[in-house]
Amino acid sequence: MNARSIAAIVLSLSVLAFTTRTVTAADGPLTHFAGNYSGTGKIVVKDGASERIRCRSTNASASNGLTLNLRCASDSYKFELASDISYEGGGKISGSWNETSRGVVGSLTGKATATNISATAQAIGFTADLSIRASGNSLAVSIRAPGSEISEVAISMSRGR
Repeated sequence: MNARSIAAIVLSLSVLAFTTRTVTAADGPLTHFAGNYSGTGKIVVKDGASERIRCRSTNASASNGLTLNLRCASDSYKFELASDISYEGGGKISGSWNETSRGVVGSLTGKATATNISATAQAIGFTADLSIRASGNSLAVSIRAPGSEISEVAISMSRGR
């Protein structure tokens, strides 16, 4: 086998590996958000007081969907957010969410890229803006719900921490 043949094989394998990664990413546009994460952040309540918060998130992706389970606690507050998100194509997402400790259920709509989710969560008498950014092994989560009991949450988490 000469140097040209070896170069052709290496080039072919490189193209095949790149193509395989591209197809996988296209099949699961929300896969960057999957994994087990933990970290800390800040919670701001209706009266403006804030506390440090600890969180864990277990996220699973399959095909065009993402299941997100976020549990957070501070000295005074606790919340558990579960969400099922579907990627509809063209950057659009929709789904449902449930805050189990308060028994609130609603819908979710927004946009997503491979590394950002920007959505609005709604229920009767409640609206919140949700932002999730994935970067390497980290997730940054921001929830803003002015006027509600918990008006703002900002969390930085790392995978497997």
